[in-house]
Amino acid sequence: MTTGPGAEPDNTSHTVSARTTTRTKNGSARRPTIRDVAAAAGVSRGTVSRVINGGHWVSPDALAAVQEAIRTTGYQANQHARSLVTGRSNSIAFLLTEPQHLLFEDPNFSVLLRGAAEALARREMPLLLMVAGTKEERRRIAGYVAAGHVDGVLLISSHQGNPMLAELLKHKVPTVACGVPLGYEGKVGYVAADDRTGASTMTRHLIDTGRERVATITGPMDTPGGTLRLDGYRDALGDRYDQTLVAHGDYSRESGRLAMLELLERRPDVDAVFVASDLMAAGALVALQSSGRRVPEDVAVGGFDDSGVAAALHPPLTTMRQPFERISAEMVRLLLEVIDGQAPAAVTLPTSLVRRTSA
Repeated sequence: MTTGPGAEPDNTSHTVSARTTTRTKNGSARRPTIRDVAAAAGVSRGTVSRVINGGHWVSPDALAAVQEAIRTTGYQANQHARSLVTGRSNSIAFLLTEPQHLLFEDPNFSVLLRGAAEALARREMPLLLMVAGTKEERRRIAGYVAAGHVDGVLLISSHQGNPMLAELLKHKVPTVACGVPLGYEGKVGYVAADDRTGASTMTRHLIDTGRERVATITGPMDTPGGTLRLDGYRDALGDRYDQTLVAHGDYSRESGRLAMLELLERRPDVDAVFVASDLMAAGALVALQSSGRRVPEDVAVGGFDDSGVAAALHPPLTTMRQPFERISAEMVRLLLEVIDGQAPAAVTLPTSLVRRTSA
C-alpha cells in the first residue's frame, strides 16, 4: 500500500530483469502493458501512470526503475488513449517561417531541428516539421495548429510583422521563438544567442588585427540577427562607423556574394568585412576571390554562426559560434514549461570567437 503520491514501500525491489516477453494464454506474443511495467519495476500501476504522464510526484528511485522497466519490456504508451485523457497531442511543431529551399540551404536550421528532436526524444515526444514561407502555407498551418494537433510550437526565424506569430497568439498556442521575437518580446518566450555582443566581439577582433576599413554585410533588417548584429558592429566602431561600409543581405549565399561586390564597387579600399552569417560569408569569399582579392592578406573575413560551412570554406572561416545544441534544448525546456501553464521566459546565451585563417 502506498503512503502518498509516488511513495513506495521500503521493502519494494526496483531491480529490473532483461527484456520481458509477454504472451497470451495461447502462447502468442502480446503488447506489454502498464501492469507488465509495474511488475518489472516493482512499483504500483499508479506510479507507472504518473511517470508516463510527466513524472510528477514520483521519487527519483521509482522514476529510474520505471524508465528502465519501460526500456526492457518494450512498453509503448497508447498515445491516442493518452490524448483523450490529457487533452494533449503529445507532439511539438518545429515551424520554420522561411521559404522551403532555405531549410536545405541554411545549415543552421538542420542543426536546430536535430537538437530539438533529440531533446524531445528524451521525453518520448515526436517533433513535427512545418514550413510556412508563403501566405497559403501560413493559412494551412495556422488551421492545423489551432485545431490542437500539436501542444506547442518552436518558432524558427520569425521576421518582424510576420502574421504567423500573431496567429499563434490569437489561438493561444504555446510558442517559444528562436531569437528575439521583434514586437512580441513581452508576450512570447524565446531563446537567443547574444547577437549584439557577438557582433561587437568579431568587429573588434578585425580591428585588433590592424584593419582600418571594416565593412559589414548584415542579415535582413526585419530579423533580430539583422538588427542586433548591426548594432554590435556599430558599438565596436563608435565614431568610426561609416554607412558606406554597410551592405545588406538575406542570409543566403548569393546575397552575400552580391553584397560583397556592392561593397567592393563602392569602397574598393575595404580591408575587412564582418558578415552576419557563415552562409553569406561563403558568398562573400567567392566575390572577393573573383575580384582578385586575397583572404586574409587583402581583406579579412569574419562570420557568425560556426555552422558546418565555416570550417569547410577556403580559407577556413573565423566566426562567432552560436551554441545551437543548447539553444534547441532551452527552447524545448521553455516550451514545455509554457504548455504546463508557466509564464513565458527568455534566455540569452553567449557566443564565442572561433579563430581560423580568414581573419
